[in-house]
Amino acid sequence: METQSFRKHVRIRKRRDYVTVYQQGVRSNSEHFTIIACKNHVGISRLGITVSKKVGSAVKRNRIKRLVREFFRLHESKLSTSQDFVIIAKKGAASLKYDDVHQELESQLIRNSGA
Repeated sequence: METQSFRKHVRIRKRRDYVTVYQQGVRSNSEHFTIIACKNHVGISRLGITVSKKVGSAVKRNRIKRLVREFFRLHESKLSTSQDFVIIAKKGAASLKYDDVHQELESQLIRNSGA
């Protein structure tokens, strides 16, 4: 049975990887998120999440990160491979429920990745 966890190797963890995505990536905006996608040479899709203090308290910021990670984990197979995604939460994102996050990210990531 396949593991359902959000493993370390699918996370963007190093500053230089974030900087590469910011500089070379293609941006797409939605109401509550900015998504930056960039090709990588790792062979898998990876995710990085940025949530600033403008979004809210630490509890709210961590909740948004959990929701985005859950979306990525469940839809990892539908995303194009060998891409890094950095998702930046905007100010109004703290009030979102999982269904709202799902709709917004699905329209931006899955439909635009050509899968």
